[in-house]
Amino acid sequence: MSEEFERMHNIVKRTTLIVRDIQRSRRWYEYVMGMSVYYDSEFVLSGVGLAAGKAGDKTHLMILKCDDPEIGMIGLLQWVDPVMPAPPIEYKVGYGNPTFVVSSGDAVETHRRAIEMETKVHAEPHDWSTRGANGKMKHFVGLSLFDPDGYFFELNQLVKETDD
Repeated sequence: MSEEFERMHNIVKRTTLIVRDIQRSRRWYEYVMGMSVYYDSEFVLSGVGLAAGKAGDKTHLMILKCDDPEIGMIGLLQWVDPVMPAPPIEYKVGYGNPTFVVSSGDAVETHRRAIEMETKVHAEPHDWSTRGANGKMKHFVGLSLFDPDGYFFELNQLVKETDD
């Protein structure tokens, strides 16, 4: 990119996911991911800003947050009236399917809670390492799973950082 373009100061605050059952998803995000509700409201679509549904559709939006009060939030959006037909869950990653990468405080406990909620787990807790942007080796306990609507999450618990 040319230097003539000034760097934009944008911050990704939230990713909103269309869900089948907002209360089921809420329980999962609170219990498995340790998030808390930041916002909860129903509203009617204007038909302008969102590339889904149509003017007059009634929806329910719930926003959940982690530790930071402004970034990394997950929005859950459910169509209330009319109900949006849901495709089958495929449990895969590919074009159009986001991968959420989460810094975890306890990957083993998250796995335990996920199993308790009958979560589709792709990879149980496992050790892995990679070289970080600072040149040091980062050693993790990783866990990969899908939320109730098939969105993919990679959780990484940093165990230690080494020079080699």
